[in-house]
Amino acid sequence: MTTTPRWRALTQHHLFWPVAVLVVLLLINVPFTPDFFSIKMTDGHLYGSLVSIVLFGSPLILVAVGMTLVIATGGIDLSVGAVVAITGALTCSYISDQADQNSLAGVFLAMAIGLVAAVVCGLWNGFLVARMGIQPIIATLIIMVAGRGVAQLITDGKIITINSEPYKLIGGGYWLTLPFSIFVVAAVVAVTVALTRRTALGLLVESVGGNAEASRLVGIRSRRIKIMVYVFCALCAGIAGLMISSNTSAADGNNAGLWIELDAILAVVIGGTSLLGGRFSVGGTVVGALVIQTLTTTIYTIGVPTQTNLVFKAVVVIVVCLLQSPKFRAKVFGNKFGSGAGTGTKGGGTSAATPADTAPTTAAAPKMEVS
Repeated sequence: MTTTPRWRALTQHHLFWPVAVLVVLLLINVPFTPDFFSIKMTDGHLYGSLVSIVLFGSPLILVAVGMTLVIATGGIDLSVGAVVAITGALTCSYISDQADQNSLAGVFLAMAIGLVAAVVCGLWNGFLVARMGIQPIIATLIIMVAGRGVAQLITDGKIITINSEPYKLIGGGYWLTLPFSIFVVAAVVAVTVALTRRTALGLLVESVGGNAEASRLVGIRSRRIKIMVYVFCALCAGIAGLMISSNTSAADGNNAGLWIELDAILAVVIGGTSLLGGRFSVGGTVVGALVIQTLTTTIYTIGVPTQTNLVFKAVVVIVVCLLQSPKFRAKVFGNKFGSGAGTGTKGGGTSAATPADTAPTTAAAPKMEVS
């Protein structure tokens, strides 16, 4: 095997360009911060720019992982930012009313209340989309708008501050020398990958996103799958809300999680998941979220003016998306980085005939119940 085919196969991997951009962004910081890659141990804790990127990017990774499954079903969830605010507001409000804010029982109960509220929001979104047939962008827009107001009602329009050491551990504490939030993110990602790649759940999600009606006709309960992914997305947003409010020891109903839904969608797209639904990549989403967070860090490191940082961020995202386009690479770089097999499917994988394409039209497909 020659080097050229091997290199071409590498560049056609769906994670190549996101990882390449991530590496370039990290290297850009070196001239401005010579010790950018250095990691130091202080008081038994690891500190450094790389650790900070993962720490501050943890909430985005969580929200983006949940968003990945929603987008894989052909939907979208614009309410995750409001769910972040509601979860943080409820949790901090309950803790602030306790006589002993360091009580483990009180902290766990407060977290449970916040996460239950997040699950309720996910159930509402799933009900509107799967049962009522409302377009996902409209259904989730309801909580995006109303949820932010609910969060401010909970906090009475103020920033609720707390002083709870157990609660601070979630977003601002350390465990085994690393930020505790990294372990939370690793656990959520590991569980998601295990459920979607080691069981049939991932295939069911992809089939619903590829063709929901065909999936229903072969016995897949597509409505149940859709409700489930919206609940999971809201739960991930709820955990992210706990992290954000824990890290600041405060709940801000107006600004907590503001516009995180847009960064999450960008992370999913950068990771290679198509907005049309179908095949998805959890690993690609994690890389995409790290790209977004590294880009934010880079903007501040190189001193991009505040009034232009959003433009700079948009330009980088456009470049990443263009590099992922096989047609764009073929036109700019030629066959060296051009399109390869499997670029014709909307999920980015190899093309395969669906039941709707191959089943005879004169006979009904036998139904098979899949829970």
